[in-house]
Amino acid sequence: MAAALVGGAFLSATLQVLFDRLASREFVNFFRAQKHDDKLLRKLKLTLLGLNVVLDDAEYKQITNPAVKDWVDELKVAVYHADDLLDEIATEALRCKSEAKYHSGSDQVRSPTLISSSSSFDADIVSKIEQIIASLEYFAKEKDVLGLREVAGQKLYHGLPTTSLVDESGVCGRDNDKEDVIKLLLSDEASGGNQKIDVIAIVGMGGVGKTTLAQFLYNDGRVDDHFDMKAWVCVSDEFDVVRVTRTILEAVIPQGSDKMDLSTKDLNQLQVKLKECLSGKKFLFILDDVWNENYDNWDILRSPFGYGGHGSRVIVTTRNESVSSIMQTVPIHRLQQLSDEDCWKLFAKHAFEKGDCGAHPKLERIGKQIVKKCKGLPLAAKTLAGLLLSKRDVEDWNNILKSGIWDLPKEKSNILLALKLSYHYLPSHLKRCFAYCSIFPKDYEFQMEGLVLMWMAEGFVEQPRKIKQLPELVCTMYNLETLLLYDCYQLTTLPVNLQKLIQLRYLDITGTNLQEMAMQMSQLKGLQLLTAFVVGKSKGLGIEELKHLRHLQRRLSISSLQNVTNGMGAMEAKLEEKMYLEELVLEWSSSTNDSLNERDVLDKLKPHTNLKCLEIKNFGGTRFPNWLGDESFCNMVRLSLDNCEYCLSLPPFGQLPSLKDLKISRMQGITKVGREFYGDSSLSKPFQSLETLRFKEMLEWVDWYILESGEFSKLKELQAQVN
Repeated sequence: MAAALVGGAFLSATLQVLFDRLASREFVNFFRAQKHDDKLLRKLKLTLLGLNVVLDDAEYKQITNPAVKDWVDELKVAVYHADDLLDEIATEALRCKSEAKYHSGSDQVRSPTLISSSSSFDADIVSKIEQIIASLEYFAKEKDVLGLREVAGQKLYHGLPTTSLVDESGVCGRDNDKEDVIKLLLSDEASGGNQKIDVIAIVGMGGVGKTTLAQFLYNDGRVDDHFDMKAWVCVSDEFDVVRVTRTILEAVIPQGSDKMDLSTKDLNQLQVKLKECLSGKKFLFILDDVWNENYDNWDILRSPFGYGGHGSRVIVTTRNESVSSIMQTVPIHRLQQLSDEDCWKLFAKHAFEKGDCGAHPKLERIGKQIVKKCKGLPLAAKTLAGLLLSKRDVEDWNNILKSGIWDLPKEKSNILLALKLSYHYLPSHLKRCFAYCSIFPKDYEFQMEGLVLMWMAEGFVEQPRKIKQLPELVCTMYNLETLLLYDCYQLTTLPVNLQKLIQLRYLDITGTNLQEMAMQMSQLKGLQLLTAFVVGKSKGLGIEELKHLRHLQRRLSISSLQNVTNGMGAMEAKLEEKMYLEELVLEWSSSTNDSLNERDVLDKLKPHTNLKCLEIKNFGGTRFPNWLGDESFCNMVRLSLDNCEYCLSLPPFGQLPSLKDLKISRMQGITKVGREFYGDSSLSKPFQSLETLRFKEMLEWVDWYILESGEFSKLKELQAQVN
């Protein structure tokens, strides 16, 4: 069943991606510019839309209807062909745009048709579109035969609605949670600012027991004594203000009063009557399983609540934090998973008569292993225990232990429905990422970065396609978003026309032996990761090529800085605007003949204050710039100076409030570490966060001034090596 759901969901998400691509302005403009009839695109889109509206129905029916499942499986193949075709067109559009930009020598290319696609490509594309449309039209006819219909406006099946009743003897491990929320309920001190009522949000993942806790609270005797009236509403994913208002009104309207027609759909009548019933009364309303993220809906619903008495409360249960942020006015209560011990108690109550497992020691041992797989989720424990209640064969219990919840039959498991509902609310591009995980075996342990790279390779997220080597024709891969060349230590040059890869987002050249970069790197404006930049001497290879790379993240190492001829050139790199960089290495490769120039260059290479780690190597100036050690670099946690042999004093690193690791090595001009090292100690204790301090190969160092004013209060490791 799970495979069917995932397969259909994958198809639905793929269609959403196709619709996005067909609506792309660049895609449509390219198609028109090639003199194609854009009626073909409109026909393709309309055909896909006609199929998309019945997919929800098909995804549900395929679980029990093999014919529908076959229809979904075959449609999936046809849709993937369409996806491949649109990808082919998009690639050709990128090729034309890149070639046009390259030949024009300008960034301002308004049309990708300065270089046209070939006539053979055009004819082939038209033919393929016509074939795909014909194929999809066949599926459109078949959907009518199978009785598939549009279910727009209908909601997913959730099983029975929740009620306020609960068997308290079956609740385990929630006493502390209950008491925490009870305190909020019974306190008459409003904590919601200008709000007349407090909303308490119970937030947690599906199956963790939010509804059970709410039921537990609703039926507590202290709650009955404290509030004048109560109401329970199972809201679920359809936040119908009229229905919710009516349900509350039915619960609080006094018996024997002049009852209005509660079946009315007139919200005004319902809210006016509710206002009368609540006037001056202290109430508790519980809204269970809320998914609404529309503030206006909530604002309309609560309009009559303000007429209630002081100390009135609303409890909302939701698995979505954004829902709680819209509705809550006091700190939310995040419900965590049960401990294994409490989870076992709950499991035993439902799996054994009267919860007594003493007569079944083998089943108890297996059951405790099953409980660990439940990961503290009460719903999982209860569902599995219910399935095993009538089974006393060790083999049956072992089968459950080895199978996992996905293998449970639909009628015996609420877990799959809970997961399906969570999936339903994912954005379309994330649905494909989620469904992709189904191809891996059970209990597969994902590595986050590896999984993300696989998603990227499939094109599920707008990120790279990983490659393992540098092919000759790499510059014609116009869709290429990632180029990973780390540890290619024999690589000394990059492709001449690398700037054509305008989709490139990640370029990792760590561990290469590059002598200079490719020409005009500044054209790769979308780069998010560039691990290194080797400054060249010629135009198009200088440090100014970093100017337009505004989105660089994580780590950047800039080497051969001796090729920067003056401070104005260094300023062109605009490092101070690169707010997403976390680590920066600045390295010169040879001795200087102009220490003033190198100081000016370093001064103009001031990074953004978001920087966390900085290394400076082989700097030839006699003094460091004023920004180095400035307290505005409040995020700096690691700093290293290496072989800055002409510098005569150290920067005021003591002023950096977050600095944890400081390494200073091969500073032959330093004979004394003086007061300047600590900075202005009147503002705060110097080196208040420093944990590791290392001095290495300081051959001329003879004196160290100590303030004795509480500096180095958190120091854990100190190394002082003079040779």
